[in-house]
Amino acid sequence: MGEEILLSVGGGGEETQKFLREVILKYLGNQFLNSLEDATPLEVSSKKLAYTTDSFTVKPIFFKGGDIGKLAITGTLNDLAVMGAKARFLSLSLIIEEGFSLRDLERILQSMVEVLSENEVLVVTGDTKVVPKGAADGIYINTSGIGEIIYSGLSAKNLKPGDVIIVTGSIGDHGVCILAEREGFKFEVDLESDCMCLYPLLEPLFRDSFELHALRDPTRGGLSGVLYEWARASKVDILIYEAEIPVKPQVKAFCEILGFEPYHFPSEGKALIALPESEAEKVLRILRDHPLGREAKIIGKVLKRSDNPRVFLETPYGTRRILELMDGEFLPRIC
Repeated sequence: MGEEILLSVGGGGEETQKFLREVILKYLGNQFLNSLEDATPLEVSSKKLAYTTDSFTVKPIFFKGGDIGKLAITGTLNDLAVMGAKARFLSLSLIIEEGFSLRDLERILQSMVEVLSENEVLVVTGDTKVVPKGAADGIYINTSGIGEIIYSGLSAKNLKPGDVIIVTGSIGDHGVCILAEREGFKFEVDLESDCMCLYPLLEPLFRDSFELHALRDPTRGGLSGVLYEWARASKVDILIYEAEIPVKPQVKAFCEILGFEPYHFPSEGKALIALPESEAEKVLRILRDHPLGREAKIIGKVLKRSDNPRVFLETPYGTRRILELMDGEFLPRIC
């Protein structure tokens, strides 16, 4: 292989076969993928499965705390985790721009391998396409995942008046990190993406059979996006306490300078949990015992049923305002 990805790599001929053997299987090879069949027969003991798919176009491709490869695997595993599922198998599709550095691709694949190994997940099928220079921006990745449901019944439609809302840690870290690196902002204290897998944090809650109503990772749309999805799906009003929302000083300062709100910035390693108030303190203790959940806090509650669902933000002064949903696309290429 040369130092750059050529169009011929995606052509199906000898260059494709060499690329699969010397690059893809070098990193991702396993008893399923090595056969290079058009489809992979799988055996899963559970009758309840979760399936998800996502595409990743983040810019920059490499950022503090991760890269597009780590983000792609983590994002898909987290989408399964917040539906109560333990990831088992993934598909991986690469769309690569002609001339993309082979060294950078191998760096991305290595990031994927690390996350996959830590979580005992296998890539069992995939695809690679190479497009002409200028037809893409480096590399785009699509992943799909299959997981066995460990905890059933989680849904955005399940919120009930009296439920409380927990967040497992500081919000907005990933979005601000990406935007700051893209625009050249520097912080006195480095800010990293929070790109991390959530299943190890959440698994004890599934095994102990707590009454959990809804789980979600606040990626695109951030905290406000998830809260509005929940409010509208469950037809309830939600109240959030501004003073209780964990926000890193760098994120807060960045937002104040540019006129943003941290509630709109995505996180890639945090979860929001809706559950009965009676379960909240026990769940908080378990979350805080894990390194990813030490900042977990109750940040709000579900109010009454409503035909016109709204999300309210209560300020430290006790006044309330509507928490606005993000309008337009001011955060392109964040994930």
